[in-house]
Amino acid sequence: MKMPLLATRCWVRLVPAVMAGCLLAAPRLVLAETLVPGTGEQVARVGDDFEDPHWSYTFNLPKSSDDVDKTTRPPLGFANNRRWFESEHRGQPDLLKRVETPPGGLPGSTGALLIRSLQTGVPGAPSGSTHQDDLVGNTKSGSGGVMPVSWKPSVVVRVYLPPWEQWEDRVGTAFALRANCKGSKPGKQGEIYWPGLFISRNATDQYGKRSASLLVRGRESGQDYPIRKIEESGWWTLGLSFTPDGAVHYYAHPGVDDLTSEDHLASHYPYGFRCETFQNYFFNIVSADNGRSWSTPIVIDDPSLYLANRPAAANRAARRR
Repeated sequence: MKMPLLATRCWVRLVPAVMAGCLLAAPRLVLAETLVPGTGEQVARVGDDFEDPHWSYTFNLPKSSDDVDKTTRPPLGFANNRRWFESEHRGQPDLLKRVETPPGGLPGSTGALLIRSLQTGVPGAPSGSTHQDDLVGNTKSGSGGVMPVSWKPSVVVRVYLPPWEQWEDRVGTAFALRANCKGSKPGKQGEIYWPGLFISRNATDQYGKRSASLLVRGRESGQDYPIRKIEESGWWTLGLSFTPDGAVHYYAHPGVDDLTSEDHLASHYPYGFRCETFQNYFFNIVSADNGRSWSTPIVIDDPSLYLANRPAAANRAARRR
């Protein structure tokens, strides 16, 4: 991989997100400081390259569905390398399998992770309405867990979108890169919230052309909105970053090259919160939860956590761990 790029700076103002491939001219908040995901030091023992041919996952079924029926079902599932675990809130995807890296992936990569789900609601009780499962990244072993935004954390992942005919036959969200954050705003202190970048299938147009969209979660109001149209399937690189002013920054581009300042899509204080700490990151996989339709077969590779400003003492403590 290329060396991470340095942060970029610009003045505070509202500008339209006008760029090649955008779905619409959505406003974005550009702040005094932005941060290209991948800037700084990659945190060891966090994330995964899926190169181990013996990679496996213990599911410990049935999985949790606290978001639907307020039921957790320990023990939680986990990867054999302890870098991934089941969400207590929603449960893990039904299929987590190391596969050969799809064509066009990162140079030298031989393995990636296929993620799919059939039952995204209550196990054994299809609801007929859309639900989601979570695969949670373990950040504790390499970073000590909670990271203040003064450390300038960021997350980068390569995502393979299959040919359109392999997508679940449903308009709506298929996948997301999310972050577990804690922040404050007037009247609410130390609240947990979950910004992210979503990939959502669009309706087939009048000419029979299929497409998807990147959605940002979210505006200061909490509203999601589409920021860029995806007209060709294949590899995409997604990134989220967090700066000391409490803002969240969203980046993406087609292909697997490292992100640059040109890939900045938007910056926000989602839900009006100023982010104080980055807790961890996770992936959503979404299905119709009808007992018949599997989710779109998404493949991820090289999810990585970076810190651009971790203090020397914290670095030494991480190495000792």
